[in-house]
Amino acid sequence: MLAGMTNQRRPSSAEYAATPSAATALSGRAFGIDIGGTGIKAAVVDLADGHLVTDRMRELTPHPATVEAILDVVADVIRQLEVTGALTDGMPGGLCFPSVIRAGEVMTASNLDPSWIGANVETLLEHRLGRTLSVVNDADAAGVAETAYGAGQGEEGVVLLLDLGTGIGSALLFGGRLVPNIQLGHVELHGHEAESRVSPTARTRRKIGWRKWGREFEELLKYYESYLWPDLIIIGGGLARKFSTYSKFLSTRAPLVAASLGTNAGIVGAARVGASAAAASPGSAGSAQPVQAVAPFWLPSRTDRS
Repeated sequence: MLAGMTNQRRPSSAEYAATPSAATALSGRAFGIDIGGTGIKAAVVDLADGHLVTDRMRELTPHPATVEAILDVVADVIRQLEVTGALTDGMPGGLCFPSVIRAGEVMTASNLDPSWIGANVETLLEHRLGRTLSVVNDADAAGVAETAYGAGQGEEGVVLLLDLGTGIGSALLFGGRLVPNIQLGHVELHGHEAESRVSPTARTRRKIGWRKWGREFEELLKYYESYLWPDLIIIGGGLARKFSTYSKFLSTRAPLVAASLGTNAGIVGAARVGASAAAASPGSAGSAQPVQAVAPFWLPSRTDRS
């Protein structure tokens, strides 16, 4: 396998959104959009502390979740934000999307219509909204938010965030820096994709109680711990609200905590990524403090590539 990959091009940092480290201080405001399997949400975020400065606008995700249908709903929630007066012209923003994202392009579509694969969601939305934004994986956005403002704040080791919603999203961070597009919900568990067995949607479909679900989910956590050795595991997504109900059925080596930003984490993380990317762009006039654009730590440096 590795030998067969040697002729493939090496990744470029330009293919990934300019995600700031958790320690990077930002100020000003940015908007964030969260496209999920069940809902599409948006709000304006205060970048200093990550709180929402507007109500969260939310509409149901259309089914089928085709490209045009999603674009229409996103345009609608942005119009709702514009009416509040808080979303101003030129404000930087970001969007989190349930897919592997490379250079703004959708690479997977597990919980959306397959017509999204190959579409450049960044370009499509910029044209539809008349606004510049950056696109990042949804769980990655939640991980960025929780390590900057929430349950992972101050953790310098390896942080694993699991976004338990329609499926199982995952984000991995080391030293406050994101490793993008980790897809741990698709590993095998009992002969099936993990999210088809132990996601919240799967638990409801299978009609199993918290104890049985906890036994199976704990197996998955042990797999993750054996391979990644995280220093902290954060449970996010809709199931974070019920953490006290099921956490007693889970045992992990690393501390296991609920996300503190809840279902707003995707919006907050997307806004943070969008503001960072806007500030790093040449000639930026965004409302966030400028931050230095740096490649993900796992990519070779510019001098290493020469």
